[in-house]
Amino acid sequence: MNVFARVTAIFVALMSSIVTSAQEPIKLVVQWDKVIRTSQTTPTLQVVVNPPLQRCTPVHDNAFKALHDLGADYVRYVPWLPYPKLGVGELEPPKDGKTLWDFSLIDPMTIDFLEATKGHPTILNFSTIPQWMYKTDKPVSYPADAIQVTWSYEQGTDLRDPSMKEVAEYYARLLAWYTNGGFTDELGKRHDSGYHYSIPYWEVLNEIDFEHHISPETYTRLYDEVVTAMKRVQPNTKFVGLALAMTTDPHYFEYFLDHKNHKPGVPLDFISYHFYAVPTPDQTPEVEQFTYFDQADGFLKSVRYVEAIRKRLSPETRTTIDELGVISADDMAQVEPGHVSKPIENSYWNLAGAMYPYLFGELTKIGVDVAGESQLVGFPTQFPSVSMVDWKDGKPNARFWVLKLLHDNFGPGDKLVQIEPSSPAGPTDPYVYSLAFVTKSGKHRVLLANKRNRGFDVLIPSGNGGQVDYVDQTTSFNPPGSMKLDRDTIKLAGYSVAVVTLP
Repeated sequence: MNVFARVTAIFVALMSSIVTSAQEPIKLVVQWDKVIRTSQTTPTLQVVVNPPLQRCTPVHDNAFKALHDLGADYVRYVPWLPYPKLGVGELEPPKDGKTLWDFSLIDPMTIDFLEATKGHPTILNFSTIPQWMYKTDKPVSYPADAIQVTWSYEQGTDLRDPSMKEVAEYYARLLAWYTNGGFTDELGKRHDSGYHYSIPYWEVLNEIDFEHHISPETYTRLYDEVVTAMKRVQPNTKFVGLALAMTTDPHYFEYFLDHKNHKPGVPLDFISYHFYAVPTPDQTPEVEQFTYFDQADGFLKSVRYVEAIRKRLSPETRTTIDELGVISADDMAQVEPGHVSKPIENSYWNLAGAMYPYLFGELTKIGVDVAGESQLVGFPTQFPSVSMVDWKDGKPNARFWVLKLLHDNFGPGDKLVQIEPSSPAGPTDPYVYSLAFVTKSGKHRVLLANKRNRGFDVLIPSGNGGQVDYVDQTTSFNPPGSMKLDRDTIKLAGYSVAVVTLP
């Protein structure tokens, strides 16, 4: 047989194997008595301040009800740069013997968030430093209309106060506003809020590698000043550092996690960073299913590398990856003049939804503490593809329901056990992701996520008589479906996420 014929025969055999594997059931062999690790990973989400979350909008009540009913820990709350009036407490510097603190537009959403998450630890991040605290050639303006988006508010790279105490005291006053009933301003005047919330975690700034392009050295100094000032207000508050947009520069982790680069006594409670899968503009929905999971695999390699740095330099520091999601290519063009958002196919929400349990499961294996899906509300001009609710009425979409499915069935303390997919495609099935847990209550559960927009049969021995809770394209914007198994095989629809609880 010549080389060409031999290669052709191998190719035909390989293709035949792949086709056969797609038709035959994927058999999962679970070794319930072989524990890999105890999970320490909490599934949760972030809430970004957006105009639809204001009171008296069609979105507000449904979105905050969904947040409350979810009951998640470590929900991240972020007032940020596109809406200065909704996220910056002091938009102008002191002038003519008075300060211009104003929480009238900030408080309603913040209080609604704190009430909706009451009883659960949360992470607050007022991510935008007042622009006037930075040196610029001329003052930076902001829209008079609080709900008009702007992408030019953050400018400059050097703070006007090189000691950084001006920024630190600003954040200390923000914390005091919500925890100590108010604060005394820069000129000695008392401002009363009447709020006495406990803020368990505060994240210092957001995506510092993008916003103001802050170096690891500068950020570490700023972190220390902010944490020191805020701890004088509420000593029990813990802190989250970095919040990097990208994991491509290890120097951020190497420098920040090295305790010798910090002031004595400054805690390193958490580090954080983000990941979004982003397709190119020419990719169709059929292609995106491959892109998202391939990019997720690349990110997971970075996570393992970052974890090696953390364990070496500061093993007591925990990790929250508090923005996990997908951004459409169309969303990346939203800042272009005259841009009109394209309609989003319903199947997209299920594809994006299926990627989250894959990340959650792999982060559980790695030992990451918090896996935060992004984000509760997005809308046209404001990353609509990341939304977890309908931006017209606030009703949850498939991405939210997948999170709830995971939150209600898995969490810290569960035992992750050995699972062996048995398929002609290979030792690890490339199409259906699977994970098995013995929960804290002793239940045997299997997590399944279909990476493809086509159905597969999955054989789970002893599954007959069990229960399947699932989110797929038939459940759409509705809560997860549920059914009893009358056999050991489950039919997993395209982009379906399912939790199988054995009898």
